[in-house]
Amino acid sequence: MTVRARRRHPLRDALVSGLLCAAGAGLLGGCSSEPPPDPDEGTNGLASLPADTVEERALAVAGEADALRLSGTVTAGEAGFRLDMRLGPQGGMGEVSTQGMTFEILRIEEELFIKADAAFWQFQQSEEDEADPGIDPAEKLDGMYVKVAPEDPSYEQLSGFTDKSVMLDLLLTLEGTRETGERGEIGGVETISVIADEGAGGVLEVSLIGDPYPLRLERGGEAGEIRMADWNEEFTLRAPAEDQIVDYGDKILKDA
Repeated sequence: MTVRARRRHPLRDALVSGLLCAAGAGLLGGCSSEPPPDPDEGTNGLASLPADTVEERALAVAGEADALRLSGTVTAGEAGFRLDMRLGPQGGMGEVSTQGMTFEILRIEEELFIKADAAFWQFQQSEEDEADPGIDPAEKLDGMYVKVAPEDPSYEQLSGFTDKSVMLDLLLTLEGTRETGERGEIGGVETISVIADEGAGGVLEVSLIGDPYPLRLERGGEAGEIRMADWNEEFTLRAPAEDQIVDYGDKILKDA
């Protein structure tokens, strides 16, 4: 007896395969052979590393960067500051607010300038032993760039606001045992967080895209929040025009 080969029907075979796949999906996890998507695909891979390593790499690239914009609030005891600074290798510029007063600060190499309103200068001269009676801040200093001499007691403290290394060393700190937190997003950039002491010691959010720059720091003890952006973006520092500068040597500012 001759056995004839059974003819295959592509449509029927496809239907049978689909039914078997659907029936076995609960047991076999589906019939797709494609692996699940990799959550680290397209990132710098930091999310899979220990928290200490994430922090170490973030601080390393921050230290190597030429420039950044740093903004936010800093609280220390009863004192507090609001900052918005551009910091680079030749100096920095921006605005600082504290105790209800706001002043602009500009440093180009060793030259340091302060620009503020009359209220700021009146506060600086509120003590007679430090005031110069020949200076009327409302008339002579309001809106002018006052050059701060290097020998002025407050030069070092004020220039620190314009020094990238000083600001990062001062502000980018965490206290306590580190652990990796959840992923987030800042300005459209995916981030991973490093949490210190369950958040009491601070939370640092680090970019998962490209170089692992720190993008936001929630300081421990509710001591403010700092945002960091425009990493390595160039900006121009311009000295004020001569007719905008007032130079009173070391007679103007109190110790910061």
